[in-house]
Amino acid sequence: MSRDLRPPVDILHYEIVQEQASALGRMGRTLEQALAQLRDFDAAHARLETPAAMLPARRKLVMEAGQALWMFVVQREATGLRDSRHIMRTYNVPAEVQRCMGLALPPSKPTSK
Repeated sequence: MSRDLRPPVDILHYEIVQEQASALGRMGRTLEQALAQLRDFDAAHARLETPAAMLPARRKLVMEAGQALWMFVVQREATGLRDSRHIMRTYNVPAEVQRCMGLALPPSKPTSK
């Protein structure tokens, strides 16, 4: 059995970088899924007379995508990647999602029976 001869601080740094990369991957996939759900919703409701932007379900998807974007941007900035313009271009993030970035969804109201 071979022993790792690197200094403990190097081993720890390697583990931290691995976790950062893993977290960035998870956040990126979450953002991709949220944006895909929004695009799918828009495609499914493209023929409605009511503008899709007026539908509460769509607003919820926009807010969820904004939250996913916020989490991804914060995670990237925590690792030293400060330029979020790259994310906006790469993931083709709509302006309305960018404007919702970091806004919290209002708490859901309890339903009365």
